[in-house]
Amino acid sequence: MDIDIEIEAPAWEALGLPALVAHVAPLVLRDRGLDPDICTLSILACDDARIAELNADFRAKPQATNVLSWPAQERGADQPGAEPDRPAADVFGEIALGDVAIAYETCQREAADQGKPIENHVTHLIIHAILHLLGYDHIREQDAQLMEQIEVRLLENEGIVNPYGQD
Repeated sequence: MDIDIEIEAPAWEALGLPALVAHVAPLVLRDRGLDPDICTLSILACDDARIAELNADFRAKPQATNVLSWPAQERGADQPGAEPDRPAADVFGEIALGDVAIAYETCQREAADQGKPIENHVTHLIIHAILHLLGYDHIREQDAQLMEQIEVRLLENEGIVNPYGQD
């Protein structure tokens, strides 16, 4: 898998974000029936100030958030609760997934507020963001249920408890 990670906030290095992403991203892709070896992904590991700028520019919400994602292609399902279109390789045999930005301070604060290790919270957010790149969403209730089921199963496979607090 070709993962391009730009680290703007040094705290991400101390957390070991590159290794975490290199472990988690292929798990999500294999689970969704994709070959990680032909997929590309770009991640910006930034701070709250930078993600607030991006959130303002792209979502008209001028505040920090934990993670943002920009899919290379829109792949969302037409029918609520249906699987999104599976990406196909381009003429070069690659699947460009898209871009993700993740903010350290927000992730750290949310993890502390939820009483969980930041590594577990970031693992969840990386899974969440990659699912967005694959066309999953949580705007419609049925879509949210599908996305959450996938997230919970993948996290449980990694020994991480359900972040939504449901059994």
